Amino acid sequence: MEYVNLGRTGTKVSRICLGCMTYGTSKWRPWVLDEEPSRPFFRQAWEAGINFFDTADMYSDGASEVVLGRALRELAIPREQMVVATKVYQPMGTTPNERGLSAKHIRHSIDNSLKRLQLDYVDLYQIHRFDPSTPVEETLGALDAAVRAGKVLYIGASSMFAWQLSKMLHTSDRLGLARFITMQNHWNLVYREEEREVNPLCRDEGLGLLPWSPLARGFLAGNRRTKGEGDTSRAKTDDFAHKLYYQDTDLAVVDRVAEIAQRRGVPNAQVALAWLLHQPGITAPIIGASKPHHLTDAIAAAQLKLEADELKALEDPYRPHPVLGHS
Repeated sequence: MEYVNLGRTGTKVSRICLGCMTYGTSKWRPWVLDEEPSRPFFRQAWEAGINFFDTADMYSDGASEVVLGRALRELAIPREQMVVATKVYQPMGTTPNERGLSAKHIRHSIDNSLKRLQLDYVDLYQIHRFDPSTPVEETLGALDAAVRAGKVLYIGASSMFAWQLSKMLHTSDRLGLARFITMQNHWNLVYREEEREVNPLCRDEGLGLLPWSPLARGFLAGNRRTKGEGDTSRAKTDDFAHKLYYQDTDLAVVDRVAEIAQRRGVPNAQVALAWLLHQPGITAPIIGASKPHHLTDAIAAAQLKLEADELKALEDPYRPHPVLGHS
């Protein structure tokens, strides 16, 4: 396993990050694995050299953090060897102050996340989305307070427009507050709109890129040609994916992935992930795994070197999309 710096920090993370939205409780989403069937994936990841784990408070209404925390304890991983990331913003209750990026919600959310994770700090605390209802000075002040209290090591951002990210970075610099070190955004071979503004801004400002949905929620694996098609419950019930993908040109990209994968003698997933790992500014894509081969393919992708003509062939069928995934 290769390890790289987390943004411009000195902390090293594996080239692949295990995304934990898949683990928690099937009561939240039918495709989520309950705790018992989740355990082997944490062991497989750790034994393969993955030291970077990403979750969020809202995944399985908190159960994902619980499952991750227990798994790390059961594996007896020393705290200094693991890098744990979680997020804040999404609703965690029915009342108005149990959501968003107010100082109040951030203060309660970090404490609740730490309890569920059974940790005394998280390495990376990310705002899950931009909150237009809260002044950025308030949000950044609350995040800075969490860093100063020792509950958070670094802070990160997730999907937003470039002007919003720029505004927050400028505010941090102006007020001398903790600064984002990463951006977790929507980026894969069938959705590349982040390459226009956000990714160049992140590279210029030194933010490491942590793409979510690097396989387009399984779409790039090539087992779906129509909405609802596929061999997994997620493929059949993931309405969000149906809003993001399935344009005719998206299918053309998948066909090109399949051509190169067949020529290479590897699964589609390895080629699609390898393309992403060849892109500038990438720290680690967030990989969801519900079958052992999902992790095996992701780890192998980190070693797959694509030629320049293959990279161009993968990119050629792409056509612009509306901005998707910011809300």
